[in-house]
Amino acid sequence: LKAGGAYLPLDPAYPSTRLRQVLDDAAPRLLLADAAGRAALGAEALADLTVVDLETATSTWAELPASDPEPRALGLTSRHLAYVIYTSGSTGTPKGVMVEHQSLVNHTTWQADRFQFAAHDIFLQRTSPSFDAAVWELWAALSIGACVALLPLERQLDTRTIFDLINKCQITILQLVPSLLSALLMVTDVEQNEIDSLRYVFCGGELLKNEQAAKWLQFAPRALVNVYGPTEATIDATAWVYSTGFNTPVVPIGRPIANTRIYLLDGHGAPVPFGA
Repeated sequence: LKAGGAYLPLDPAYPSTRLRQVLDDAAPRLLLADAAGRAALGAEALADLTVVDLETATSTWAELPASDPEPRALGLTSRHLAYVIYTSGSTGTPKGVMVEHQSLVNHTTWQADRFQFAAHDIFLQRTSPSFDAAVWELWAALSIGACVALLPLERQLDTRTIFDLINKCQITILQLVPSLLSALLMVTDVEQNEIDSLRYVFCGGELLKNEQAAKWLQFAPRALVNVYGPTEATIDATAWVYSTGFNTPVVPIGRPIANTRIYLLDGHGAPVPFGA
């Protein structure tokens, strides 16, 4: 990212056919991989790629200067791509969503300012890097000098592991899908003091129901944020901070993030009237 390039995350837990499909479509010039990554892809997929082995004793960039490249000298602008993440393919062939540096910077700056993230915060990175929700878990934290605790990919949905890591690492910022939020509430042997460190819990990716939010806040009375946005809009387009006493069945998706406008349109693409 500092060099102005884009990254394409590949989760080694995905089927090799899916990973090869993404590689064939995106055609990256360089692949950073360890043994697990190479095994997941297979030798055939690696044949036409320049592969940098992350486990070698001497890295290929060891002889390069420690200083950052000069963006202007390279002709880089904020319109260059920051990352490409592929959709689930639920509506057809998976498509690569291309997000520019300016969009990622905007979201990162909005979130850090809006929720007053600080260098002493500790983020739990529990989302697969192949989903855009992982983008802010990493870059929002690193951009302000905060700490990121990494949850093993194979334990992403292990509720006991999540609680243990929150307690052990004193996590302050946590992101969950609403279904996992509900699952956490079913772990009966967890004491509330195990998650006392949390400042914010962000929910997104699924419909958040008032019942889920209310139950969580009874267990852990701290800020719960409902975020909404398709991958194409750069992670989140809107946010709503849930408050106790709110009692409609569906939690609102909230207001647009900084430098963003929301248009409510009907099936013909025309603006809907007020109150619709």
